Amino acid sequence: MRFFKPALLTATALTLALGACSAPTPETQAPAIEQTIQKIIKHDKFTYANYDQVQVTHLDLDLDVKFDEKVLDGMATLDFKRIVEGSTELVLDSRNLLVKAVAIENADGEWTPADYTLGEADAAFGSRFSINIGETATKVRIGYRTSPDAEGLQWLSPAQTAGKKHPYLFSQAQTINARTMAPLQDTPAVRITYTATLRTPPELLALMSAEQDTGPIDGEYHFSMPQPIPSYLLAIAVGDIKFKAINDHIGVYAEQYILDASAAEFEDTPLMEQSNAKLYGPYRWGRYDLIVLPPSFPFGGMENPRLSFMTPTLIAGDKSLTNVVAHELAHSWSGNLVTNSNWRDAWLNEGFTSYVENRVMEDLYGKDRAVMEQALSLEDLKRDIADAARPELTQLKLPVDMAHPDDAFSQVAYVKGQFFLMFLEQRFGRANFDAFLKQYFDHFAFQSITTEDFITYLHDELHVKNPDALTKEELNEWVYQPGLPATAADPQSSAFENVSAQQAKWLKGDTSAANIETAGWSTHEWLHFLNNLPSGLSQAQFAELDAAFSLTGTQNAETAFAWYMQTIQGGYAPATNALESFLMSVGRGKFIYRLYNALNQNGQSEWAQDVFSRAKPGYHPIAQRRISDILSPK
Repeated sequence: MRFFKPALLTATALTLALGACSAPTPETQAPAIEQTIQKIIKHDKFTYANYDQVQVTHLDLDLDVKFDEKVLDGMATLDFKRIVEGSTELVLDSRNLLVKAVAIENADGEWTPADYTLGEADAAFGSRFSINIGETATKVRIGYRTSPDAEGLQWLSPAQTAGKKHPYLFSQAQTINARTMAPLQDTPAVRITYTATLRTPPELLALMSAEQDTGPIDGEYHFSMPQPIPSYLLAIAVGDIKFKAINDHIGVYAEQYILDASAAEFEDTPLMEQSNAKLYGPYRWGRYDLIVLPPSFPFGGMENPRLSFMTPTLIAGDKSLTNVVAHELAHSWSGNLVTNSNWRDAWLNEGFTSYVENRVMEDLYGKDRAVMEQALSLEDLKRDIADAARPELTQLKLPVDMAHPDDAFSQVAYVKGQFFLMFLEQRFGRANFDAFLKQYFDHFAFQSITTEDFITYLHDELHVKNPDALTKEELNEWVYQPGLPATAADPQSSAFENVSAQQAKWLKGDTSAANIETAGWSTHEWLHFLNNLPSGLSQAQFAELDAAFSLTGTQNAETAFAWYMQTIQGGYAPATNALESFLMSVGRGKFIYRLYNALNQNGQSEWAQDVFSRAKPGYHPIAQRRISDILSPK
């Protein structure tokens, strides 16, 4: 018996499924219901695209990068195939794009104008872009330009860069912002190859999530991505960017001020690649480079293929935060190679990647570090489960009525997904599970799949050989029920136990802060210490910790964030100026969203609004939207 049953769907989905099957006969009822249920499971409601009828297969971009107008301006040519024979309409996603002309290529290779309509614009999802493609066309060409306010693009003035001489552009397409950069079918269910030509100011370097143009810096660059990728992995960066090699196929791009430090921080990346390949099969993308973006980049990293985008907050000087590099590299297997076809299944990307990341960290740095990272992640997961707007958002398979795909990216997708795979590893045995995952990545390579596809494959390839390892009820609880199952691992770190013991002595007054033995502590141990400080610390206790360890103003972004969260809740005023500087200079959402929320909930909303009004121009548009919602909830 397969694990997945239609009964696991929501009642709403089943009602829709049954209602769609009009007047069935006993012979046709079950197949008709199954087909409708599968359509509901696979459907991506966050796209207008008719990808089940006509599907884009290749994108060619020919664009001018206009910093003075803050727009990309040019042409997009899309190849497509008909999934349903006779289809005459191609539907794309478009958000705040100015469409100037549309043409289709006829059988003689000539381009003729095509009729098209742009539907009413939705603030989050943009417009339905429908093109009449006739019966024989296989290509469409669209002249367009982006909006200066495109959420997927951030345009930095020279003053907002480290060098202060040249502007900078970078993109962030995940989850549904590729449609603000180009007209396309903006869903992870559709995979495309792409080529591109970019024209820029001649002194700037352009990069994309593709084979890079290694020619001279001359203002015209050509790119090719021969492997099919989902639209959210389309990426661009343009600026005064330098390069430093780590080995013959891995290197770092960055502004000059941070280039050497970044290359040193990430020098273990080749070892991470070797570890991944040993466990899960070869790296399939050619080069693997990283780019350290300006501080306004709103994420720790983004797994754009061949060119991971990274935050400068990772440059701690001791490689203590390089698990983020391991995470983005791991996406080359889980996410980029095998992709969730719907954002309801985001755990297929992030949970798998968090699991692979942790396995690589264990392989390279030992079990103790892997366990510390598991324990810290579990604390974050429990917080997100407790704070969830509704229980359904703590399921791995997210609900049909999820409002926005960004809602998928809590610690549930990352850590609950990781701990589910840890649970499967424990039940089936590491050797069996490793072999299964390696086979899984190979079997579904360059495909987009659903949770149910994974469950079916798990059953067919692993469970039938080990029928007593797992019950349907256990799997149902992990995937389709809210919260954290009792079967989840409870990682215990001896290093953290030592931290907790010293913390307890200090809290009881048996030792001073200065006598806490922190000389050998990693960032992980500091995070455990700071995150587990009890509420109700006195101002004298805050001051004692600060005097002993210079926590206010620390340059380690992770420990700074953990300290400032405590000082906000404890009302420790001496940290206020440093907190303001942190909020003004760091754009990583992991930090600033929770800091603004803590300020808002601890009687400092007016001060938070003031800081945000001054910091906002330096934040990415995604961060601007998220913080506005925090400080002025609808």
